[in-house]
Amino acid sequence: MWGRAAESVHPKVSASQLGALVVVERHQSITLGKLAEELGAIPSSASRLCDRLQAAGLLARRSNLADRREVSLELTKDGSRLLAQLRGARQAELGRVLGAMSPAEQTALLSGLASFHAASGGLEAQQEDTA
Repeated sequence: MWGRAAESVHPKVSASQLGALVVVERHQSITLGKLAEELGAIPSSASRLCDRLQAAGLLARRSNLADRREVSLELTKDGSRLLAQLRGARQAELGRVLGAMSPAEQTALLSGLASFHAASGGLEAQQEDTA
């Protein structure tokens, strides 16, 4: 379902590129090193990923005025627009799937998701207790 939504946006970007755009959006401005860290990538790989995003007009690099060695990454208007289109496409796709389900099936799904959420919270608490 998410793949169909991603196929509907232009320009086409890979899952790793989308992930990078989402991280940059969340921070509004982030250094390459911090982006690499959040993506679990080495800085040179993150830099190449950003090169492609910059070439596509989705990402901008800005020099830090205080430290010219440090570069901040920010979404361009096109990058923000792409993520908004993707969210809209995902919501529409989710709506189509939910619309194909009966009210009883939707209720069962909601109940199952609530149970899943409660169980995951319990697991997190257990992990914190053992840490």
